[in-house]
Amino acid sequence: MTQDEDLAEVIGEFLVESGEGLDALDQAFVELEHDPTDAGNLAFVFRTIHSIKGASGFLGFQNLEKVTHSAENLLSQLRDATLLLTPEITTVLLLAVDAVRQMLLNIEQSGADGDADHSELIRSMEALSHRPESRSESKVLNHKEAVFAPQAGEAQAVSDDSNREVTSSDDENKSVGELLVEAGKANPEEVQAALAAQLAGDPRHVGEILVERGVLDSSEVVEALNTQRKEAGPAVNNSTIRIDVALIDRLMNLVGELVLARNQVLQFTANQPDSALVETTQRLNLITTELQAGVMKTRMQPIGNVWSKFPRVVRDLSLSVGKKVKLYMEGAETELDKTIIEAVKDPLTHLVRNAIDHGIETPEARAAAGKPVDGTLSLRAFHEGGHVNIEISDDGSGIDSERIKAKAISSGLISAEQAAKLSERDASALIFLPGLTTAAAVTNISGRGVGMDVVKTNIEKIGGVMDIHSVKGVGTTFRIKIPLTLAIIPALIVTTAENRYLIPQVNLVELVRLEADQALSSIEKIHNAPVVRLRDRLLPLVDLADILKTPKKTKISSTDEGEAEVDPRLMPINIVVLQADDNQFGLIVDEVLDTEEIVVKPMGRQIKNIPAFAGATIMGDGRVALIIDVMGLAQESGVIAQGRARSAGEAHSTAVEESVSTQPMLVLGVGSTSRAAIPLSAVDRLEEFARDIIETTGGKDVVQYRGSILPLAYVSQILNLPSSSDDAEILEVVVHTSKGASVGIVCDSIVDIIDESINLQATDSRPGVTGVAVIDGRVTDVLDVEFIANTVRLSGSGRSRAYVAVAS
Repeated sequence: MTQDEDLAEVIGEFLVESGEGLDALDQAFVELEHDPTDAGNLAFVFRTIHSIKGASGFLGFQNLEKVTHSAENLLSQLRDATLLLTPEITTVLLLAVDAVRQMLLNIEQSGADGDADHSELIRSMEALSHRPESRSESKVLNHKEAVFAPQAGEAQAVSDDSNREVTSSDDENKSVGELLVEAGKANPEEVQAALAAQLAGDPRHVGEILVERGVLDSSEVVEALNTQRKEAGPAVNNSTIRIDVALIDRLMNLVGELVLARNQVLQFTANQPDSALVETTQRLNLITTELQAGVMKTRMQPIGNVWSKFPRVVRDLSLSVGKKVKLYMEGAETELDKTIIEAVKDPLTHLVRNAIDHGIETPEARAAAGKPVDGTLSLRAFHEGGHVNIEISDDGSGIDSERIKAKAISSGLISAEQAAKLSERDASALIFLPGLTTAAAVTNISGRGVGMDVVKTNIEKIGGVMDIHSVKGVGTTFRIKIPLTLAIIPALIVTTAENRYLIPQVNLVELVRLEADQALSSIEKIHNAPVVRLRDRLLPLVDLADILKTPKKTKISSTDEGEAEVDPRLMPINIVVLQADDNQFGLIVDEVLDTEEIVVKPMGRQIKNIPAFAGATIMGDGRVALIIDVMGLAQESGVIAQGRARSAGEAHSTAVEESVSTQPMLVLGVGSTSRAAIPLSAVDRLEEFARDIIETTGGKDVVQYRGSILPLAYVSQILNLPSSSDDAEILEVVVHTSKGASVGIVCDSIVDIIDESINLQATDSRPGVTGVAVIDGRVTDVLDVEFIANTVRLSGSGRSRAYVAVAS
């Protein structure tokens, strides 16, 4: 190796070690600002800057040496307690860290530390270093005692983390000083004097100081170090190794190819009679699986690597906008693939900055609103169902949905008619539209109308979903759900029109198989869209053949009477129940084959923009199969409704009794303009009856239905409204079953199924009506289905007698 290559290797090591140290400094400074007397933190910061200064001087980076030298002088006074850390000093030191980081970047890119002028920064640090100290000597002495006093039962750990041989707080792993005292090579006073010198700024190890002072011979120190290593086992710096990321990525690609080859071998030997070959294949499968898990683990990193920069971001930004913000982080140890960590770094940073700039109010505004003057920003991460969930919450002013809608209208992004139909959740989601901003002025933080749309786009690029929940005056929470890794994933293999497709298992809820008779009774049509009843809920159905425009094997059509028609000769029907965001839907496929671990490959440019596909893979037989993008498929098919919303907040007690609930509602049309709603859980079936089959018995309208008599109740009479379907030959009927008997609730039309949070407000006592709520942007009467059913069964009047018991 040439001299230049040797120097390049040394500089590379210097950059890596310096970068690791700087990454921890931002948070250390923020913590010091809250506790300026934290001796451990001060020692760590000083050692980090001191190490960079020493190496930069040796390598000839003069600008870097000057900045770190001035920072070291200032830090030495903080450590020696002649100065107490203030926000002003913290700001200057953080600026020095930024300057050092930029010079390290310059060294990495060009081999030189750059020619930027840092003289003003250096003068600022020197001025602060020479500032007269106004504190009393007693306070300085007390602080020094806190810094220098060894803790009982253990030696002070003050050397660099990679040189733990100096001291130890574990009785089983003795420090070099203790070993030297036990061996009679040094006395305790000499070792304590060496430790004190370290605390005073001497960067050398205890053994080096003792040798320099003539207390020991260097061979005695080496002997003590060898003894320590034998007792303590492998040191940390001997149990880890740095590996270039490019090498890890290449290794991951090779493992992916090995997985594909493994799949091909497994498929080839599946029906082979040779037991030895099958056994060898199974062994190959086991080794490949373990190798894959090990390599993937090398790519996993804690999300705390990203979060570690946020204390500095919060501190600087809150100071610049005049706000007080406390940052709380939970789940920093949650691990993600390195590729995903890199992809979420910028979106998370933008959300944190946005929360401080837009969300959290000024101390004066918070005090006026009865809130603590310190705002709270919380970051939370946790694993759930093969995904990582990240939540960014603030206790600020929340999102003003009316203001957002007004801004979107004035910006020409939506029309006033569209805005009027938006729910709270959809109105809040308008902030993701490109070009929308509510900032009063453009600043270096926000107000340019870019950012939130890019955040959402970047999250969706890695297969994640993003949701927002905001309560005006209470706060806002952004929820992000992202996959653990994008490289190798388990998937379900399905077929349609003899083509194979793969569905990521993280989106899979369950598999449903309907036989011929089940399909005829379970599949219905609402607005010409098929649905299936699955455990008391209606599940939208999507035929994969329809989406992909391929020939269908299973036919679902609509008869003249609106029934769902299924050709029984082509049954059974296979339904894959999938989760897209917070919504579930059923995907109809021809066959469900098996599950398999697949290697995700990017698609060619010809088909990469098709929203139904997320990628491709090579199957065991060498053929290419496409991977379904469940979210894109849901959006393409329209099963994600636009009118649903979550609760906008907790209900507050008022003069009128109110309650907040979230449940799917079946919305019914009544008359020409009115609406009513029934909880979807109360709906057993939707039917259409010809008017001429209606009969009357005991003053009730009834129809013969599935071998029994079905009494009818009319929503128009319950609400005392004129019906718009008096002359209609076909009646829309909702069948409700309870207490072993069914009733039919007749409406003028079936409008839609809406799944949103409703604020149910009690009304004056109207029999058959639970209350009134705004559903899908319209005032809607919510029906009391059980009351209606009991009334019809027991004492209902005929349709010609004004429905006295219910509508009086």
